[in-house]
Amino acid sequence: MFVPPKSPSAELWDGPRTGVDGVKEIFGADEAYENSRFPSFLKQVLGSSEHIFMDSPGSQPTLASNDATKKLIETGIKLQTILPLSKLVQELRMIKSDSEIEIMKKSGLISSKAFVEAMKWTEPGTTEGQLWAKFDFECRLRGSTILAYVPVVAGGPNALSMHYVRNDMELKNGDLVLVDCGGEYNGYASDITRTWPVNGKFSEAQRELYQAVLNVNKSCIKLCTEANQVSLHAVHTHSVKVMKQELQNIGFNVNSWDLERILYPHHVGHYLGLDVHDLHDLDRSRKLKKNMVITIEPGIYIPFNDKFPAKYQGIGIRIEDNVVIGKNEPYVLTANTPKEVVDIEYCCENN
Repeated sequence: MFVPPKSPSAELWDGPRTGVDGVKEIFGADEAYENSRFPSFLKQVLGSSEHIFMDSPGSQPTLASNDATKKLIETGIKLQTILPLSKLVQELRMIKSDSEIEIMKKSGLISSKAFVEAMKWTEPGTTEGQLWAKFDFECRLRGSTILAYVPVVAGGPNALSMHYVRNDMELKNGDLVLVDCGGEYNGYASDITRTWPVNGKFSEAQRELYQAVLNVNKSCIKLCTEANQVSLHAVHTHSVKVMKQELQNIGFNVNSWDLERILYPHHVGHYLGLDVHDLHDLDRSRKLKKNMVITIEPGIYIPFNDKFPAKYQGIGIRIEDNVVIGKNEPYVLTANTPKEVVDIEYCCENN
C-alpha cells in the first residue's frame, strides 16, 4: 500500500494519518511505502513483471494522475504489460459472502425503517426537499453513514421523469409521491423505491395502477432463485409480459412498442452491493446464482397522452426491492418497507 507519510503539521489541520507503520498494523498490508515512491515503484515493476493489473486513472486524482506516471501507464498498456483490474474485482464482488449478506440485511432494515417514518410524516404542503431531509435524518439516526445516492423524491407528475432529482416542489393533496432512496451501511448500499399517496389514501385510479405494478414486482421476485436458472434479462422479459397483461386487465390497449418505450422504458433491475449500480462492466445475461444481490424495480409512467386512459394520466409508480438470490427461495432485504396498499395506508394514517 502507498499512503501519505505521517506529518504533524498536516495532521494538525486535517486529522491523524495512518502512516506506513499503521497501514501494516491496522490494514494488514504486507508491504507499505510513502506515496511519493509510487512512480519509481511502477517504473521498476513495469520492467520486471510479465503483467500488472491496474485501471487507468479516471477524473478523480490518484497516485497515477501525474503526467510522468500517465506516460508510464500508456506505455504499459501499449505493450500489454498493464491489464485492466476492475472487471476481475467485479467478478469477485458478484457472489456475496455470508458476512456481506448480513451487512446488507442491516442496510436494508435501516432504510426500510426510514421509509416507514417518511410515510408517516408525509402530508400535503410539505416539500420534496423536506421529505428528502426527513429520510436522510432517519437513515443516519439508525446507523447509515450517508445516503447511497442522490434520491428521487417526485410528487405527482414529477414521477414521470425517471431520474428527477430537483426535489424542490410542494407535495399536493391528491397526488402520489415516488421516493427512490437508500442509505449506505458499512459501505454497502440499499436501493429502495416506494410510491404512496401524499394525503394517505389512494384514489381508485391510483390503487388500480399501483396494484398492477405491485403484481409485477411480486411475480418477478418469485423468479429470483438459482433453481429457476434465469438471468436478470430473463426476469425483465417476464416483467414486460406480466405488465402488459396487468395493464390490459384495467383497460389499457397497449402495444409492445408503447409499453417498452413510453410506459415502462427501463430495465427491471441491476446488481447491488458496494455500489448502487454495482458491477457495471458485467452484463445482465448471466444466470442468477445463490448470494447474488439484485434489485427488482418495475415501474409505470403514464404521460398526458390521450392514447392512454385519461384517469391514469400523470401518474408515475415504481416499486423497488433488494433481493438476495437463494437456492430455492429468494430473500427480500427490504421486506420491512411497506408495499401492500393496506399497509401503506395504515402506515400513513398512524403518524
